[in-house]
Amino acid sequence: MLPTASNAPTSQDTPPLAVELDGVLARTDTLHEGLLRLLKRQPYLVPAVLGWSLRGPAFLRAEVARRAELDVTRLPYDEVLLSRLAEERARGRRVVLSTAADRRVAEAVAAHLGLFDAVHARGEALDGPHEEARRTAPSKPLVRTLLKALRVHQWAKNILLFVPLMAAHKALNVPLLLQTVLAFISFSLCASSVYVLNDLLDLDADRQHPTKRRRPFASGDLPVSAGLWMAPLLLGAGAAVALLLPGAFLALLGTYYAVTLAYSFYLKQVMMLDVLVLAGLYTVRIFGGSLAVGVPTSSWLFTFSMFLFLSLALVKRLSEVRRLRQANESAAPGRGYVAGDYEQLAILGVSSGYLSVLVLALYITSKEVTALYLYPERLWLLCPVMLYWVGRVWLLAHRGQVNEDPLVFALKDKVSYVVGLIAMGVLLAAT
Repeated sequence: MLPTASNAPTSQDTPPLAVELDGVLARTDTLHEGLLRLLKRQPYLVPAVLGWSLRGPAFLRAEVARRAELDVTRLPYDEVLLSRLAEERARGRRVVLSTAADRRVAEAVAAHLGLFDAVHARGEALDGPHEEARRTAPSKPLVRTLLKALRVHQWAKNILLFVPLMAAHKALNVPLLLQTVLAFISFSLCASSVYVLNDLLDLDADRQHPTKRRRPFASGDLPVSAGLWMAPLLLGAGAAVALLLPGAFLALLGTYYAVTLAYSFYLKQVMMLDVLVLAGLYTVRIFGGSLAVGVPTSSWLFTFSMFLFLSLALVKRLSEVRRLRQANESAAPGRGYVAGDYEQLAILGVSSGYLSVLVLALYITSKEVTALYLYPERLWLLCPVMLYWVGRVWLLAHRGQVNEDPLVFALKDKVSYVVGLIAMGVLLAAT
């Protein structure tokens, strides 16, 4: 029988709608996010955090909430659930935030959203019958989400490990080629460990970015707790593979990881030092390929690489500054650049790119070339090829068409493939 006007349920007859904060209303755990922010700013508190955890979850939550400044306006909320809560409250139904999170965090969320009639936090029971709201956001395919978190597409950078083998004309040496493959796997696993850790430390900045906010941890597609075990597991796997290679390679891998950690925690916030570190990390891959197979690499290659990779690192920063201008913002969170740096970054980047071509030209005139190439004069054709490619990348960056890592862009760019084939043809002709 349908309810009539006299027996229809009223807002007073309807039980309150209660919702949990962690994992339901927000697609994350506020305790884990608070811990990350606290340890990013004050890493020396690790022993204290272990002590707080021994005194129970409630004490740990309270201490973290008291010290960490959690930006509740940037949390990845379930938008469909928010709409439902707003509709229920508009009908006169009582809506309650009943959560195990610390009261400071819960009240901050309630104040930000403006949807709750009451807050029950940290084990405060909700009296009487009530209905619990459920998470409505669908889960994305786990494998695809994990691969995205590992940034498998970024493994393409590690092709640089093969450069020393090819430069020494030993690419067909099967044992050395297999060693380089192991080095590639080791570097890729360690790089993914860094990417995971970097995403965990950059949650706030990523959530303010137009594209990075869709990264698995920033969006809540993967829980922060998953990243906390993924990072050390990937690092351990990379180190295990490195044990199959010369000890010098393992030492270099450790140095690479330490520098990337320093970059994630601090160096990426320092103007110009960040791009120099990025250029160095690209060049380290070439050095790693040399150590993995015991093939010496000339100083010419390192000098050329340093200038070229500095140019590409500046392309990346130029793209970020360009987005600032488009959004009418003055500075990017967590970066050392402002919108007014656009022109200067372009000057520095183009200059560095063309300096790499100058190094290439000087190399062609050096004595080392005659030992490797039968027709070294044919190598001069590489110079216009490189001038074209560097100039094109910078023009596209200026137009806003390079919005990601330039090396990854090159791997998706058909023209770059043509340029690469031409360069390989020149090298073969000179050989």
